[in-house]
Amino acid sequence: MPHWSESARVAEEQGDWDRAIAVLGAVAECYSTDHERHNAHLWHMDLLARAGRHVELAALGQRDVHAGRRLNRLLYEEGRLEDLRQRARSGDGGARYFLERLAGDRDGSGAEPADD
Repeated sequence: MPHWSESARVAEEQGDWDRAIAVLGAVAECYSTDHERHNAHLWHMDLLARAGRHVELAALGQRDVHAGRRLNRLLYEEGRLEDLRQRARSGDGGARYFLERLAGDRDGSGAEPADD
């Protein structure tokens, strides 16, 4: 039987997000002392983002800093200014950073306040 990481890698390469996410979700552990489990957690968050699972990342982000960070980066990459603005208004400093960066990217003038 292949190691879980090999199963996840194959599923990822095949674009089978559901299977890859399920494999990693079963072994992933945030801030684990086992580096494989912690790395699986980060990989899991990345796969959720690549699969476009905003809702899952947001739900996990309530208690998991890695999920929140990955969601903020995904929203930035997708140019979702309003979603970042809402997260920044709720006190998410990472969202504020990406909001300001995105606003500067769009107008070339620098940062935009999050609470306009």
